[in-house]
Amino acid sequence: MKKFFFVLAAMAIVISSCDVNKALEQVNKGLNTINTGATPGLTSGEIINALKDALMQGTNNSTLKASALDGFNKNPKIRIPFPPAAVKVKEWAIKFGMKDKIDKFEETLNRAAEEAAKGAGTIFVDAVKTMTIGDGLSILKGADTSATNYLRKKCTAPLNVKFKPTVHSATEKVKITQYWNPIITAYNKLPNHDDINPDLDQYVCDRAIDGLFKLIGEEETKIRIDPVARATDIMKKVFGSKDNPHNN
Repeated sequence: MKKFFFVLAAMAIVISSCDVNKALEQVNKGLNTINTGATPGLTSGEIINALKDALMQGTNNSTLKASALDGFNKNPKIRIPFPPAAVKVKEWAIKFGMKDKIDKFEETLNRAAEEAAKGAGTIFVDAVKTMTIGDGLSILKGADTSATNYLRKKCTAPLNVKFKPTVHSATEKVKITQYWNPIITAYNKLPNHDDINPDLDQYVCDRAIDGLFKLIGEEETKIRIDPVARATDIMKKVFGSKDNPHNN
């Protein structure tokens, strides 16, 4: 009889051990996803790495497009117009037959942005590498430009500081003041007018960064929608999951 109870006890221990092992397996599975609520098998780290890869790919492609000849000048989505703060100058100059000079000045603004974009890649990629993403899953499940918007929110100020010297070099290279100074000097000599002298470097810097973010957003949208646009394995895995709204 004692032997019988011993066998039963041993069986109970084995069964309990199996249950514990199953429970541990479930715990490990849960740890692998780090409670992200994501597709089983996707970790928080994988999601964040995929988002960063998408932003770096978007940055590289965008800076190549923007830095090409007419990358800004002939792209209506990002073309830099005459400074709004000096619109009275533009109206006055056109009225007195200086439309050609206005057109050339606007072209030069965009040439400066195109030139500056050549040095933007490293600055933007460094920002992507060093930024922290708190909730990658919500970005993955969000709108088509959620990662780009996150980068814009977190990094615009430091990007502006780092990018402005690049813009200044670009505006000097394309001789922007050669086209601007004659216009603004003539206008500021007019009686009963407040002098206008916008910071052209800052204006080009702000508009160039804004234009690059628009292009990066377009690249992110491609990655979310088109599997062919996903250049790395981690992007294929993460953006190919059901957590990407385009896959549902």
